[in-house]
Amino acid sequence: MKQSEALTVSIGILGGVAVLVTATVIPVPVWVTFTAWASFFIVGGGKAGFVKSVACNFTGILIAALSLLSIQLIGDNLLVGAICVGIGSAAMVQASKLPFTHGIIPAIVWGFSQTVGTVSVTGLAVTAPLPNNPVLIAVTAMLLGAVFGYLSEAWGKRMTTTEPVS
Repeated sequence: MKQSEALTVSIGILGGVAVLVTATVIPVPVWVTFTAWASFFIVGGGKAGFVKSVACNFTGILIAALSLLSIQLIGDNLLVGAICVGIGSAAMVQASKLPFTHGIIPAIVWGFSQTVGTVSVTGLAVTAPLPNNPVLIAVTAMLLGAVFGYLSEAWGKRMTTTEPVS
């Protein structure tokens, strides 16, 4: 089977499994999982892509958590929010210079944005207690997405055949 067809099968089936898992066993926002899954592929896949993706996503999550915590502590209004998100945005670019993020700004931004989205949809502050803490939920969902990315790639490779050279 060609690689694109093999990935179609592996991602299609595991995409359905991801929905079932996030709706029952590990209740996290499925869209966050899919974002991390895409992040895995965009940074190159494989073991190195898994590590890069998780490192970048978690860096974005940390910056988002600090930005949201700052807003919570300073004052939840538009100006404070704009300043804190602006500083967080600048921090993401600077964080991309770190050795473990390898200059992959989009994967850092995805961690940031998915954390903000998780906070928004849960309506809980970044200081909410466990197990409902939205930062922990984002971390779990993004790690799960990276795992699904790795599994779908590995399964796709196993189903991929090479054409004999004539």
